[in-house]
Formats: sequence, C-alpha cells, structure tokens
Amino acid sequence: MRRGLAAMAVTVAVWAAFALGIRGIGTSSLTTMDAALIRFVTPLLLLSPWIPGTLRRLRGERPTVLAGMCAGAGLPFFLVAAAGGRLTSAALVGLVIPGTVPIFVALLAYRIRGSKISRPQVAALTGILAGVALAGGRPAGTGTLVLILAGAFWAVYTMSLRVTVLDPVGTVIALCLPSALVSALSIMTGAADSNLIHATAAAGDVLLYLVTQGAGVGVLAALCYPIAIRRLGSRTAASLGALSPVVTALAALPLFGEPFTGIPGFVLVIAGVVAFNLMPARSEGTAAHAADQSPHHDRPALAADGRLRT
Repeated sequence: MRRGLAAMAVTVAVWAAFALGIRGIGTSSLTTMDAALIRFVTPLLLLSPWIPGTLRRLRGERPTVLAGMCAGAGLPFFLVAAAGGRLTSAALVGLVIPGTVPIFVALLAYRIRGSKISRPQVAALTGILAGVALAGGRPAGTGTLVLILAGAFWAVYTMSLRVTVLDPVGTVIALCLPSALVSALSIMTGAADSNLIHATAAAGDVLLYLVTQGAGVGVLAALCYPIAIRRLGSRTAASLGALSPVVTALAALPLFGEPFTGIPGFVLVIAGVVAFNLMPARSEGTAAHAADQSPHHDRPALAADGRLRT
C-alpha cells in the first residue's frame, strides 16, 4: 500500500512537471524544438540496452497502432501541447489536456468498437466539458482549443496502447525514436530554430528539461505508474491521478506568478474524471473500462492524465 502511494505521488509530481515544463518553454532559453529533442532523446539514451529487442518486436506491431502511439504521444502531440502552453497558463495545460482525454476516449471507443456510453458516463463527461468551459473562459480562447486538440491526440495514444504488443519500455522507445529523429533533422537542417545547436541555451535550462521532461516524463512515470496500479488498483490509481491538475496549479503560482483561478471549472473537471474512472465496468464493455478486460495488464482504460498510459 505504501509503495503504491509513493509510486503514485512520484507519478503525479512528474505529470505536473510536464505541464509546468510545457508552459515554461516560452520563458526558458530553449526553443520548442530544443525541448522536444531533449524530451525524446533522453529516454532513448537511458533505455538504450532495450532498443535492439524493441526493434525486433516492432515487426509484429501493426503500422496503424505505431502511428497512433507516435502521433498521440510523440512529437505532434508535444508541439500542439507546447503551442497551447504558450497561449494559456500552466494550470490550463495541466487541466485541459488530461481532462478532455476521457471525452475523446469514450467517443473513439464508441465509434471504433461500438462501446456503449451509459447515462451516468454521459453526465460525467458533460461535467468535464462544462468545467473546461468555465476554466478556459467563455467563449473558449484559442489556447484552450489548442489544448483540447492535444487531449484528442493523447486519446488516440490511449486507444493505441490498448492493443499494442509492446511492453511499457518498448512503447517509450517506439514513440521516442521517430520523434527524436524528426526533431534532430529539423534542427540540423535549419527547418526549426534551435539555441542548443548554437550553444546559446542556458545550462540550467538544459539540465532542468533533461531531468523533468526526459528522465521524469519519459522514463520515471513509465516505471512508477504500473507499480501504483498493481499496489492500489487501476481505478484508485487513475482517480488519484486527477490530483495532478491541482498540483500544477499550485506550483504555477510561485513559478510563473499565475494565480489559481477558475476553481469551479477545476472542481467540475476533476470530479468528472474521478466519477468516470470509478464507474464499474459492464460485462458487455464500456467506453470507460474496456481496457480492464485485457488479460495482460491491469491498466485503467481512462487516463486521468496524459502520462497515465506510458
């Protein structure tokens, strides 16, 4: 129990660090592509002994599943999330992206698998949508809409993880490899601005992103969250993950001077995510917990935060 709670605490802190890091790119000496390169190269360096085995297993993976993982959590997702972070606040990054994932997962499961969405689930999803509207302002600003798009990307990643043949380490390697290559090529060819290549990036910023985005988001969360699931159970772990937006919002005040506003919206989103995760699975399969029927993993079908599925 204690190990599960400790692993979950580390995971929540890493998820919050992701949102804060995305928001902080604009105030750092790194460009967006610099941050992306650090984010995707670091896990490959740390997990390099497992790369050959992962490459062999990739032969048995469907191209559509790989494309879903790479787009949903790789460079495309990172660039969209970074664009939303520049236009909004750290609190909204930490709330809107994970908060809207349940909506898109439910819609994708309904569209692709015909999974049923019960009335209580519809009520929970409606509460999430209302909370996002309250937190992001009415009408929703451009930044909020961009973050919602990032949530859609992560939902695609979530659905892809349900059917992948790769283990968590293999998944990290599979999505980081193409993202790291594209990031590096973009910088080397001059297609993207870079302060790393000109050695003008501050060493402190590079180290911070190496630790938080590369090692933390890329590797640590991938190891700690499965431990939390095994010790606490999938629904409890997913529900505790809903604390991540609160941690992000509280940390954003001293780091960026962003006041904790839109509290009613936060409450609605977090309550909706928790309610949706705690709803019992039905025998015919539902959008909320279809993945719980997998014989291989006890993974929550609904991500309380983007990093849940890694």
